[in-house]
Amino acid sequence: MADSRNKVLRVEMLLATRSGDAERGPAVFMNAEDARSRLLEDGELAWIHGPRRHELAEVHVSADQQRGDVRLRDVLGASPSELIRVVKPDLDRGDRFRERLRRQV
Repeated sequence: MADSRNKVLRVEMLLATRSGDAERGPAVFMNAEDARSRLLEDGELAWIHGPRRHELAEVHVSADQQRGDVRLRDVLGASPSELIRVVKPDLDRGDRFRERLRRQV
């Protein structure tokens, strides 16, 4: 996926939450321009393609986030300074794709 609209992003920071924290779960915090170039909006789910695994995470558009960098929360497949891709899920790929997603959940 060497698409110019989906350039790699550097993990600036990785946040890990505890069971008692109010805000939990996989999330990616990214610059508005980076999100717009990937057709992502605040609150949407996106695939995080890290070096070790792929995960779904909620997108949070952040004005204070530098372009090209992201902060990850509770995403196990990446570490700080690694390069990742954030990809909008293609939910129009047909029944086989939906069936595979259903089996993963």
